Amino acid sequence: MTRIDFHSKVPDKLQYGCRLVRKIHQAGHRVLVWCDDPARLAEFDSLLWSFSDRDFIPHVAAGDPLAPHTPVLLSSEAPDTPHHEVIVNLGDRTPPTFSRFDRLIEIVSADEEDLQRGRERYRFYRDRGYPMHNHDVSARRPGA
Repeated sequence: MTRIDFHSKVPDKLQYGCRLVRKIHQAGHRVLVWCDDPARLAEFDSLLWSFSDRDFIPHVAAGDPLAPHTPVLLSSEAPDTPHHEVIVNLGDRTPPTFSRFDRLIEIVSADEEDLQRGRERYRFYRDRGYPMHNHDVSARRPGA
């Protein structure tokens, strides 16, 4: 069964997503970043190229011919991915294929509308019995 982690009250969803994807990649895991907003996903794609001067995170669209050989995939649709380790949700809805993955990470900003949509997704997963873990990013000490 898919393990679900909520990272909530993040100050900047896309910057946080870049750091999280870097950490997942550095740990040797493959990840799909899913977002139901193609414009937001394109912004995230651009940010992956520029958020860190010292890190390169190889990534392509999930439908790209290089997808089977690339550790980080991006999609705004219901992709048929070559791996099913981790999926990160930058979107507003529940990813359509999340149950195929070992782990789903939901990133929820501090914005009240985004928090509300995150609560709805939380209830959806909880009501179906998925193992849940919560990480309130606002509770972390600066520099921690």
